[in-house]
Amino acid sequence: MKVLHIVTGLASGGAERQLQLLLRHLPAHQHCEVLALTNPGAVADGLRAEGVTVHHLGMRGNRDVGALPRLARQVRAGRYDLVHTHLYRAGLYGRLAARLAGVRAVVATEHSLHTGVIEGRPVTRGVKGLYLAAERLGTTTVAVSRQVARTLHAWGVPPARVELIPNGIDAARYRLPPADRAATRARVRAELGLPPESRVIGGIGRLVPGKRFHVLLEALAGLDGAARLVLVGEGPERPALERLAAGLGVRDRLVLTGERDDVPDLLTALDALAAPSTEETFGLGVLEGLAAGLPVRHSACPALDELPPGAAPQARRIPSEAAAYTAALRELCGPRDLGRPDDHRPDPLPRPAAVGHYDIVRVAADLGALYDRLARA
Repeated sequence: MKVLHIVTGLASGGAERQLQLLLRHLPAHQHCEVLALTNPGAVADGLRAEGVTVHHLGMRGNRDVGALPRLARQVRAGRYDLVHTHLYRAGLYGRLAARLAGVRAVVATEHSLHTGVIEGRPVTRGVKGLYLAAERLGTTTVAVSRQVARTLHAWGVPPARVELIPNGIDAARYRLPPADRAATRARVRAELGLPPESRVIGGIGRLVPGKRFHVLLEALAGLDGAARLVLVGEGPERPALERLAAGLGVRDRLVLTGERDDVPDLLTALDALAAPSTEETFGLGVLEGLAAGLPVRHSACPALDELPPGAAPQARRIPSEAAAYTAALRELCGPRDLGRPDDHRPDPLPRPAAVGHYDIVRVAADLGALYDRLARA
């Protein structure tokens, strides 16, 4: 089976990284290629390094309708059995191009959809209308959580057209043998300039307003001087966060790593993970923290909401307010025993059932089964 994944761009975002991870684990008989409408960034480089064919359409913007016939020609020339689109613009152009090219099996994954927001932008009547028109051109829409599925149903997408296949996590990458973990922790802490006696809180995600990382900065200001905050990600809010940190007097205790490919290694440097976002479609960062054996405090995580209460005992939901995070992080990251070397911090917490449930091996198998079913229809 030959599959083309069409994605809006291939910069280092959550949907793009999830696509890269899926391609590593889909069944071997499903040969996948990727086409980026625009911006073939770091993920494109990574995919090519892993042997995946990556095409670049060179689309100039949302209204570059001249790109549609080029895309349809490329889909037709590739003789694909199935087309799978990711993100809003790719969903619009990719589903239409697939139909024009005669591809019968067309899948779209909805990665980031809330009632009034799609991919961080407000949903206008026009945006919603275009979305629903394009959705009808596809075969199946994949929702990454029940929250996304409920929103699709509320928009009028028939339940029979929606398949629930969650995001996945490469669980095996987040656990190291004790000696390797201690060495990685020491190396990463030295690289980030974290003092051995520091208590380190982490946050993962794009630096955008919706992630509410300002709450963690305000919480940091209420913790003692040994506390440090490490934010893993990049985005337009970086200057504002730096200014806020300076105004709160904690700029020297904030570490901004930028985009990184070594998130599992970075997590070994942390003592706790915090996620103050109130609007998530899945909550991948929370799952990454749990996979690394960290205690986690979060304000929204549909991935955990959909599991039994005991699936992640080391994760606790708290309000997205500075006072709540200050209290929670003070409890998790109390004063360090200065006579105790950092490389002997307590062992990672046991891996909870939630991590196994969302293991990428299981998720990719479910998606592969959907491909086979649609190709036979």
